Amino acid sequence: MLISDFNNNQKPSPQVLIVDDEETQRLLMRRVIEKEGYQILEASDGLDCLRLCKKTSPDIILLDAMMPVMDGFTCCQQLKKNPKMSQVPVLMITALEDKKSVNQAFEAGATDYVTKPIHWPVLLQRVRRLILQSQLYIQLIQSQERTERLLLNILPEPIAQRLQQSEGVIADYFENVSVLFADMVGFTQLSAQISPRDLVVKLNSIFSEFDQLTEQYGLEKIKTIGDGYMVAAGLPIPRDDHADVSLGMALAMQETMTQLMQKTGDPLSLRIGIHTGSVVAGVIGTKKFSYDLWGDTVNTASRMEQQGVSNCIQITEATYQQLSNPHLFRERGLIDVKGKGQMKTYILDCQICLNNHGNPAKTKIGSC
Repeated sequence: MLISDFNNNQKPSPQVLIVDDEETQRLLMRRVIEKEGYQILEASDGLDCLRLCKKTSPDIILLDAMMPVMDGFTCCQQLKKNPKMSQVPVLMITALEDKKSVNQAFEAGATDYVTKPIHWPVLLQRVRRLILQSQLYIQLIQSQERTERLLLNILPEPIAQRLQQSEGVIADYFENVSVLFADMVGFTQLSAQISPRDLVVKLNSIFSEFDQLTEQYGLEKIKTIGDGYMVAAGLPIPRDDHADVSLGMALAMQETMTQLMQKTGDPLSLRIGIHTGSVVAGVIGTKKFSYDLWGDTVNTASRMEQQGVSNCIQITEATYQQLSNPHLFRERGLIDVKGKGQMKTYILDCQICLNNHGNPAKTKIGSC
């Protein structure tokens, strides 16, 4: 895969920077190297090389060791201090063959060296090899960056960092978080009437809007389940306002759903349930990682959604008690919840709020 990426993205004409105080020597190297199809840059001494490298990043530097103004050893040391140039291979060219000079070249940061008089086939072979190694290294770094971005799309950043540090089992207990479930009412019927492609496109457009809201409100998306959407607040980094931000997220989701359905005319609505309590959170899987939650809080939040009402948000007593100002909600009373028995719940009719105020996410608490 890496070699394939390299072949697809390789620069058509790598740049070779020739640094030598002798104009004749530069001319000879230019003529030999240009035949390989490389672009040639030239500098007459170490300072000239440093100035040029501030403007461009060559693929390789052929650096003469003995030059006036600034010698190749000092120039190489300065190049390696520059983060932009630190990984550019430096091929030192020197008439000095003693071990001390060779060691000095490597200590300065040179990747390789050749001696004068130059044996041109050897020089070209080493230039090709170093350029290939450099570009493969760049491809490797880019591949690692893509992998890291993908990992961050799947897992929360603190969890991804722990995974990269080879932490064994990632499992945490959170005493107080809010879990939100949302489900699209009418989506099953709609799915039977449209093509598979249109179904996926429609679902993706809605969930993409929800993903943006998740980032905006600082919640953690846990997963999608068919046409259902699950998020949590207060993990993996605890926060005291988890109930409030979950409500803000729920209101914004309802508003977004209403606006989207007004544009498309689809007979869909959103049913949302929220519960607050303790959960266990962790990573499962070895090939397809998943950050998931377990515990009674998750089950109860799911029941709040399942036994909720279209265009409404239903919450438990536990969530109601932790809202900074809960007066948007009215008491629904006791309802039978599977596995829990009778529970007191509270409900907010978002359609009424939208009709009265136009924007439920910005409705003043207590004004409905």
